[in-house]
Amino acid sequence: MFSILSSISAHISRHTSLYVIGAAVVAMFFPEVFSWVKGNVQTVILGVIMLTMGLTLTVDDFKILFSRPLDIVIGTCAQFSVMPLVAYGISKAFGLDESIAIGIILVGCCPGGVSSNIMSYLCHGDVAFSVGMTTVSTILAPVVTPFLVLFFAGQYVDFDAMDMLKNILIVTLIPVGIGFLLNMYCGNNASFVKVRSAMPGLSVTCLACIVGGVVFAVHDALVSNGLMLFLVTFAVVLTHNGLGYALGYLVGRIFKFSKAKKRTVSIEIGMQNAGLATNLAQNFFLATNPLALVPCAISCAWHSISGTLLAQWFAMKDGKSKC
Repeated sequence: MFSILSSISAHISRHTSLYVIGAAVVAMFFPEVFSWVKGNVQTVILGVIMLTMGLTLTVDDFKILFSRPLDIVIGTCAQFSVMPLVAYGISKAFGLDESIAIGIILVGCCPGGVSSNIMSYLCHGDVAFSVGMTTVSTILAPVVTPFLVLFFAGQYVDFDAMDMLKNILIVTLIPVGIGFLLNMYCGNNASFVKVRSAMPGLSVTCLACIVGGVVFAVHDALVSNGLMLFLVTFAVVLTHNGLGYALGYLVGRIFKFSKAKKRTVSIEIGMQNAGLATNLAQNFFLATNPLALVPCAISCAWHSISGTLLAQWFAMKDGKSKC
């Protein structure tokens, strides 16, 4: 039974982009399929994703954090400076509507995406470094993300930064901590190892559900505003994500990182936790700025797609077929 689940999980993980795109397409044409993914349900689903990330962490990962503090500091500082600044610059350069600007800034202010660790592995990057960056940025997110959103988007809308901090704690730090503790105390249990092997597929399924739920939430707005809204927002997301990859790689070159580290910092900075961004957008901006969900929803799908493509391109450069 568990071997079948593990095989299914591995298949789903290998085709993350297809499942995420599929969920978005289904939600666009049959929105009611994902009508249940909202409010507390969405929060729980995102918590499950973060729990699966916590299950990948070990004591050794935290030892790495302390043995390579400067690398992690450089990467994390770049994470929380490059993407917010790029998002703010894009919002000004494109002259974005305030709702869309809030959405892309919110994406930029979130920590690194959970799937970035997988992408680092696929492109022969430094996986330990990737896990370290994701862990630290996620731990800091309850404080840093609300502050950055208030700083960069405060001119667009008023919100309670303390409520956002509590929300991030609930959906990120707590489930990640639970996953880590389970892995630490049950990691040698054969049954637990079998269950854990099925978690990557569950994480992708949850991500697809979040994307579907967000598309459902913005479906009417997309339809009423037409194709142009989608195209403009996609251009914004594409620019934001692409610049994140490029500037992340540049950071690695500036600090003379190894090839593996440069690839990792590029992916870590470019791939944001857009699932968290959508959750925050729904909880804090849906009533006053409903279109803020649109860039978050598109980012959810596109970051997984672009991360996979970038990882494959890096691996092809090595002349390997692992990806």
